[in-house]
Amino acid sequence: MDHDDRQIGRILSRREVLMLIGASAATLLMGCGSMGSGATPETSTGSVPSAAPSPPATPQPSPSPAATATQGALALPATSAPVTTPVRIPVPACIVRPEQTEGPYFVDTRLNRTDIRSDPISGIVKEGLPLTLTFVVSRIGNDGCAPLRDAMVDIWHCDAQGFYSDVRDPRRDTTGEQWLRGYQMTDASGIAAFTTIYPGWYPGRAVHIHFKIRTAAAAGQVYDFTSQLYFDDAVSDAVFAQAPYAARGNRTTRNQNDGIFRRNGEQLVLALTPTDQGYAATFEIGLQL
Repeated sequence: MDHDDRQIGRILSRREVLMLIGASAATLLMGCGSMGSGATPETSTGSVPSAAPSPPATPQPSPSPAATATQGALALPATSAPVTTPVRIPVPACIVRPEQTEGPYFVDTRLNRTDIRSDPISGIVKEGLPLTLTFVVSRIGNDGCAPLRDAMVDIWHCDAQGFYSDVRDPRRDTTGEQWLRGYQMTDASGIAAFTTIYPGWYPGRAVHIHFKIRTAAAAGQVYDFTSQLYFDDAVSDAVFAQAPYAARGNRTTRNQNDGIFRRNGEQLVLALTPTDQGYAATFEIGLQL
């Protein structure tokens, strides 16, 4: 389960970033970077709180209409620490992000849906803390940034027990099942939104979500950008202390022990906001086609 090491694309250098977004955008990035602790001008993407935001007391995932399984309430342990509300640092609309590996578990299922928690055949809904994930995709051109419309955004990740759907691996054969997979097309504002669950973990990897963005490029070519999203370790610790995650025991790999995360993964950590049921996150990304 630890073969997520096939490199897709390359990581842009600081010089390339500055060439892409221009001197004015670079100046704005510098300003944002100075507001966050330890952030560099070209990687300032909003702060991740040093203390984990307290999850809601009794989040209750809502199954999709097609679901036939019933989910129980998912309550995280109370904490005596004060509630920390994540603060988003204002950033430019176009943010260059590093590409990372596709891994062995991408399946081009072509499931166009917002809520990816259920299997479309059986209707069974995967249990876990609800996560609303919104992508804001922009196109970087010579004239600046603009929302990228009609881009296909795919996401896929493991369930609370560390399994992927529609694959065969030594621990479990899930071929034919399609939970926690799906895509959305970006709208006129470059937005694609998903409802999923907080991902679980498996040996050799930090907690992550895979994503792929595909769109038309010049001369009839298809532009393909592939990378991964990560989570603050303190938040994962709090989530994994509760069912259905707790049955897995202590996870084996944290962010800084993951060789893939160490390839600029700090630029791909989601800034989570607690909601009534779970968490929400917005991920902004600018692409050069």
